Amino acid sequence: MMRHGFILLTLCTALLGCAVAPAQERRPIAWDGLGQDPNKGASRPRMAKRRAANPAPAASDPNLERERVLGTLRPYSEAWWAVYDAIEAENDRQLGAKLVICPGCVQSSPQGEETTGSIR
Repeated sequence: MMRHGFILLTLCTALLGCAVAPAQERRPIAWDGLGQDPNKGASRPRMAKRRAANPAPAASDPNLERERVLGTLRPYSEAWWAVYDAIEAENDRQLGAKLVICPGCVQSSPQGEETTGSIR
């Protein structure tokens, strides 16, 4: 029994030595080209760092006051829904201002032609 314990301890020690390697000795990870390259450090663009350091003033967001009012109203009352809908409409407006679809990406089909997901 002691011999089996010694063999198990030796095997675990050998595996532990393989698993713990300094970062400099690790091999690069194979990257498929999608997403961020895992071999590069996490780097943010310079503009994003500047934006994070200097956030936009709170006065430019009209939803802040609406969210404060929403917290004071009785949940799911008519007034609550009116404020909630105003918040959602403003969020949709802001998203629509940021969303850009290139004209070449959207192809219009002739009138009367059936549009399906099939490949021609």
